[in-house]
Amino acid sequence: MKPSEPSIWITGAGGLIGHCLMQTCPAHFNAIAILRKDLDLLDAGAVEKRFLTDQPSGIIHCAAISKSPVCQKNPTLAHQTNVEVTHQLAQLAESIPFIFLSSDLVFDGKKGHYTEPDQPNPLSIYGETKAKAEEQVLRNPRHTVIRTSLNGGQSPSGDRGFNEELHRVLRNGQTMNLFTDEYRSPMAAKVTARALWELLAAKSSGIFHIAGAEKLSRYDIGRVLTERWGESNDRILAGSLKDYNGPPRAPDTSLSCDKVSQILSFPLPSFSRWLKDHPEESF
Repeated sequence: MKPSEPSIWITGAGGLIGHCLMQTCPAHFNAIAILRKDLDLLDAGAVEKRFLTDQPSGIIHCAAISKSPVCQKNPTLAHQTNVEVTHQLAQLAESIPFIFLSSDLVFDGKKGHYTEPDQPNPLSIYGETKAKAEEQVLRNPRHTVIRTSLNGGQSPSGDRGFNEELHRVLRNGQTMNLFTDEYRSPMAAKVTARALWELLAAKSSGIFHIAGAEKLSRYDIGRVLTERWGESNDRILAGSLKDYNGPPRAPDTSLSCDKVSQILSFPLPSFSRWLKDHPEESF
């Protein structure tokens, strides 16, 4: 590392987006992987000590409990991990850029095509923790909140991307019930990572949406992926939120990305188009 290269903490570097950030770090940055096995983010003292030792020039905070069912079962741990950890890191990063990865699930999904000024109204514990963490981050005008949607790709653990879950189900000969009336804006994690590095370089702050340029139902996402893999989609079953009896789910959290498109050097692609344009990518 050259002395002039800013060191950037990547929390959650073992996850999907964090891993992609490490893989795609531009030459003018030095990415420092913050992994759970090396640093427990719930240990405030250890985090502060490591921060003072590394003295990073910026933080991209990806670490979180991101699986909604886990948050529903463990709301206290979800709050500690997703809100309290974010609050401490934002305080430590008071004078440096801080990018926080939030979610489209801060919205209730009643209208879709959400813009940055739209008021959050989360339906799940996960969404609630992300919305509360956003408030903490935005207290500092130099800090940034990124709301993203479903991200796919190859994670180190093999179970972080929505595509990895579906692939595992199909590989095991099982079926998956996917809703035809629940919509998201899926994105390849590599595209998200590229956009994050550009926003950091541009020193942009505030709230930005980074997601795919098309709205797809869960069922459509499944069909697009099985087509990509050359597999039959007869084990992708069409379901409906009307028949769902679990915790509340937002029907349409698709995101408008017009704001960030004014800053990025490239257009955010639709998920299906990206898959067709990148046949060489493992997905």
